[in-house]
Amino acid sequence: MTFDHPLLLWLLPLALLPLLARTGGALSNTWAAQMPHDRASDLLGWTLRGIGVLALAASLLGMAGPHLPEYDVERVGKGAEIVLVLDRSRSMDQGFGGVRPGAVKGTGPEAIDYYMRQRNLSEPKGKVARQLLAEFAAKRPDDRFGMIVFSTLPIRVLDFTSKNDAIQAAISAGDIGRGLSETNIGLAMQSALSYFEDEPYTGSRIVMLVSDGGDRLDPDAKERIAYMARKLRVTIYWIYLRSNNAPGLVMEKGETPSNVDAVPEYALHRFFEQLGTPYHAYEAHDPAALKTAIEAVNRLENLPITYLDTVPQRDLRQPVLGLAFGCVLLLLAANLMELRRWA
Repeated sequence: MTFDHPLLLWLLPLALLPLLARTGGALSNTWAAQMPHDRASDLLGWTLRGIGVLALAASLLGMAGPHLPEYDVERVGKGAEIVLVLDRSRSMDQGFGGVRPGAVKGTGPEAIDYYMRQRNLSEPKGKVARQLLAEFAAKRPDDRFGMIVFSTLPIRVLDFTSKNDAIQAAISAGDIGRGLSETNIGLAMQSALSYFEDEPYTGSRIVMLVSDGGDRLDPDAKERIAYMARKLRVTIYWIYLRSNNAPGLVMEKGETPSNVDAVPEYALHRFFEQLGTPYHAYEAHDPAALKTAIEAVNRLENLPITYLDTVPQRDLRQPVLGLAFGCVLLLLAANLMELRRWA
């Protein structure tokens, strides 16, 4: 136990003052020297003095601010250490680029389905991604999550934690403001991989990139990312949110490796495939496909994991001051029951 104001503990000897207090004034009565000694009265008197000592001691302890310090406890579960890398570029505020359903006339079930699909495709990709990532995190209580949002530069939003409230708040914070027009996935990936440096290897390690575009990395960035991914034994997942008129991750017929590097999505996909570490790519052209991709990650990564969980500081002032208040109420009740004169 520790205290916010430990100097107040020097006043604790004052709690003994009730033991030195005199009894109240005697009532007029006949000579009672021949009456037997009243042990019950003596016991009651010392009990009330003890309650007074306890009331003063508890009051001083409460004012000193007692609390139990935080501590780490080792937990074992099924899950992974996951760093969410969420694209916050301006294009993430646009809708999906899936195949648009043909127009349907009328007001029947087919028309309702048509309008619902149109509305889903027009939902901002970033908004849908955050909603599904929040559900994904809520279903995995044993995972430790970190989070980075990025456009031109990565922003470290959340360090590793298994506290769901903090994770949900970090995911929601990605919706604040508008993103920039450029993205730098190379810097974001290096920042995400650095989460695992100087961390003991306790289970599956995942970097989950959620982005609607690729990036042509310079040779230095490629070398650093490849070195860190292999050294730290990290699995990379790329959930690619396909925009309207954007290329997918699979080459079309007639395309050759010579012109693949001209397309950022192809170039990044090829680079991840050649890293030498586990890599999975999912292409999502609408909210349903994005949900399917995230559910696939949820099924794959459920290996045993050992991690340290920080138990927060526990404040003890309320129970201690509650004890002092209870003692004062007992003394007040005893005072009200005391005889002032013989009937």
